[in-house]
Amino acid sequence: MRFLFLQAGFGILRNMLKNRKFLVSWSFFRADATGTSAIEFAMLAPVFILLLLGMVAYGIYFGASHSVQQIAADAARTAIAGLNQTERQALVTNFIAHDVSGYPFVDPNKLTVNAQDSVADGSQFIVSVTYDARNLPIWNLFRTLPLPGTTIQRQSTIRVGGI
Repeated sequence: MRFLFLQAGFGILRNMLKNRKFLVSWSFFRADATGTSAIEFAMLAPVFILLLLGMVAYGIYFGASHSVQQIAADAARTAIAGLNQTERQALVTNFIAHDVSGYPFVDPNKLTVNAQDSVADGSQFIVSVTYDARNLPIWNLFRTLPLPGTTIQRQSTIRVGGI
């Protein structure tokens, strides 16, 4: 039975090869390259767009992470003017309330700040900043890929009391 199907298939193929019209049209398609650029673009454009969106999303995340680090460092520099822990904490709170809105990619309402003297070394003052970054666009683009945490935590330490 299988042999009959193969024989019939070869017969159809033999008839197609004898027909010159079929050969001409097939060779015409092989030689014609007018649509290759459109097909290549259709295949590669989604990959390039995905890469571009990934770079933008991660860039925004890294920008927010850098801003949080800068907020911690600037708050610690502001706190150095205080004479004791209570005054330094008040200076940090005032800095966060009035100056954080100018940092890119950071919503001041989602910041949590902890400012205190170091437990290990009393001559150092530590400012810890935690940012809830759930509203950044990186988590809306790639739900199946491994992504960084939605909470950005940074801290800065500064020496108290001069040199």
